[in-house]
Formats: sequence, C-alpha cells, structure tokens
Amino acid sequence: MTFDLHGRTRRLELADQGLRSFEAVVLEATPDGIVLDRSAFYPGGGGQPPDHGVLLWQGVETRIEGVRKGDDLHLVPAADDPIPPAGTVVRAAVADERRSALMRTHSGLHVLCGVVFRDYGALVTGGNMEPMTARMDFNLPEVPPGFKEAIEDACNAEIAADRRIDVRVLPRAEAFAIPDIIRTATNLVPEEIPEVRIVDIVGLDTQADGGTHVASTKQIGRIKVAKIESKGRGFRRLRITISD
Repeated sequence: MTFDLHGRTRRLELADQGLRSFEAVVLEATPDGIVLDRSAFYPGGGGQPPDHGVLLWQGVETRIEGVRKGDDLHLVPAADDPIPPAGTVVRAAVADERRSALMRTHSGLHVLCGVVFRDYGALVTGGNMEPMTARMDFNLPEVPPGFKEAIEDACNAEIAADRRIDVRVLPRAEAFAIPDIIRTATNLVPEEIPEVRIVDIVGLDTQADGGTHVASTKQIGRIKVAKIESKGRGFRRLRITISD
C-alpha cells in the first residue's frame, strides 16, 4: 500500500499542503462523481471537511462541491454542471480561501489539543470544524476556576511563539513508539495502515493526523474560546473561533 494513493488517485495535498492548482487526467466520470489520476482536493476526515473548487477543461468549468470516499476518490460536481468525459485532461483549482481557513482552523485545534493535554492531561473524544470555527471534546472530569481564560491565553501564547509545524510519514511501528502519539481516547488509526502521517507542532504537540495544516503556529491567527459545554459526566466540549 502506498501512503499517498487512494484507489486510482495520487493524493498531492499530503506532500504539498500549499498546492492549489494542478493538471490531471479524468479516469472515470458520472454526475455522481469524477475520478482523477491525481488530486490535491482534501477528501475530508479527522473532522476536517472536504475541499471545494473547479475543474477547467476545453473552455468549460465544472464546480466541485465535495469529495466522496470509497474504493476511489470521487469529486462531487455541482448539479447540472457539465461532466468531463474519461480521458480528458483538466486543470483543477482548489478553492484557496476555504482551504486556507480550514488549515488555520485545523492547526488551531492541534494547539488546543496540545495545551489541554499538557496542562490537564485530557484526551480528545471528538471534534469537528468549519472554516474559522470548530469544536473539540475532551474527557475532562472537572473544569477548574478560570479554565476558559487560562486555555485561551495558553493557546495564544503558543501561537505567538511561532512554533514550526512539521509533517512526516513514518512506518507504523516507529510512529507508535513516539510517546502519546494518539491524542484521542480511542485509537482511530486502522490496524491495516502500514505508515502513519505525523503532524508535529514542534515543542508542543505531536500526533497522528491526515489533515492539512499551516507551516507555523503564527499563521493560525488568534484563538478565542467561545464556549465550554458539558457533554455528560466527565466530558467537556470547547468551541473555538479563529480570527486574524
């Protein structure tokens, strides 16, 4: 199994998170989905939603409104848009504003995760994000006085520290030898995966992750802890927003 291959599609965004445009060949196309031989569209996962964008071909534009994962990655075209036939060479563009906002948001969640784990020892039990807004759930039995303000201040201190965010792929055994590499209460990395992608906020947070991220914490912006909710005994949901 090749890490950056999903079905017949080579995933370009895993190696180059700044890539926004590329050329590809259509392998299969129906109104339900378009399969390319290579793609920089993030297909969604780990709470990060899929990318949007366009395919340009023979003077025609096909809007892409999502990605459906199966044996192949199927780019989901807008209803009633023209579909490029198999064999067509297309110029693809990922919607930059959306992707960039999601990268900032996803990296912001990793800062939040790192701070909560470092300062309170709590693991993640769930999470989700949209551009510039997100929530993360923790197995946190108690919320001490001043918790919201302390978390927000600590997160923004880590952002201001301009910590480098590195991405690398390791053999599974080597990855799992890293202490606390899984920051979720349940290990979500399938056993059949031989290689693990690691996202490392240097000096703060190292964990297995398949999403897209900015290059340093300073690029995140500013984190605001908008709300803390109880999700049952011992579980807390933190809602955050990201701003410039």
